[in-house]
Amino acid sequence: MPAIRIRDAAVLLGVSDDTVRRWIDGGSLTAYKDDAGRMVIAGDVLADFARDHATPPPDPLGVSSSARNRFVGLVTKVTVDHVMAEVQMQCGPFTVVSLMSSSSANELGLEPGVVAVAVVKATTVIVETPGGTS
Repeated sequence: MPAIRIRDAAVLLGVSDDTVRRWIDGGSLTAYKDDAGRMVIAGDVLADFARDHATPPPDPLGVSSSARNRFVGLVTKVTVDHVMAEVQMQCGPFTVVSLMSSSSANELGLEPGVVAVAVVKATTVIVETPGGTS
């Protein structure tokens, strides 16, 4: 199981190092010292914590969908030509880009500052790890 340093855990959770340390000190997150004497968190422990404490923004659409990958975000840029539109959204720390018809972008009223939901339903999702072995 990978051991994740506090600063790396903070980046993954989108909080400060001090917040992670407070969670550890408060007992809501378990850490231990590795062979080098650094405080680390077991990868599976951090995954459970992240899943249990995830607080995505409320979905402003309130619709039912079979797609489970829904990212609430803010439209940051819309580039439109006669046929196509490129819509960029900031969903938390992630940028999501969508290509759609110009008429769809216009019908949806997409422009910078609009809150929208990026819905991803794909049969192929690629998962990568740094230097992983198979």
